Amino acid sequence: MKIQLEQIGKKFNTEWIFRNVSFTFEDNTVSAILGRNGSGKSTLVQVVSGNLHPTAGSVTYTLNGKIIPGDDIFRHLTMVAPYLELIEDFTLQEMLRFHFSFKHYYPGYDSASVTALLEFPTMKHKQIRQFSSGMKQRVKLVLAFLSDVPLILLDEPTMNLDKAGIDWYLGLVNNFRGNRTMIICSNLHQTESGFASRALEIEDYK
Repeated sequence: MKIQLEQIGKKFNTEWIFRNVSFTFEDNTVSAILGRNGSGKSTLVQVVSGNLHPTAGSVTYTLNGKIIPGDDIFRHLTMVAPYLELIEDFTLQEMLRFHFSFKHYYPGYDSASVTALLEFPTMKHKQIRQFSSGMKQRVKLVLAFLSDVPLILLDEPTMNLDKAGIDWYLGLVNNFRGNRTMIICSNLHQTESGFASRALEIEDYK
């Protein structure tokens, strides 16, 4: 999927978070949105996801040469972010069943193989509320990467992960990046998104 931002701006009340962002996230590439905490990275990726409407400018989505309406973009993406929570009353199996009732599994995978990827098989009948913060982050990431969608959005993907968890995340990237567009918001560039081919510095657009 190709995403074109043209003169994008977003403000809350009278304060501009960013202005005049023109940038193209090319099809089948990994891009990073970089900046310190509070700089507007999460706001920009929410605009890209369609969760927020820009105050100014436009976003154009193109998939296989066809324009995708902004109202339909949610069908073609998955997103991981600190402000998007799992349903804690669900067990792991119920969470997988719920998520994959809306998205198709990545080719060749099913509930059992996705559960195995998480590396805590004894927890599959436990409620999500019983998981540690790092385990919850792994669940979020595996739901994103193992969905058969052309666009993956990651906001601080290594949050709550220890060294083993970060290595596991990088393994997901290597194994499931595929022919997809990935956008990663990060203030830990070398750890989370050092493999990105392009970077947008959000503080250049204040």
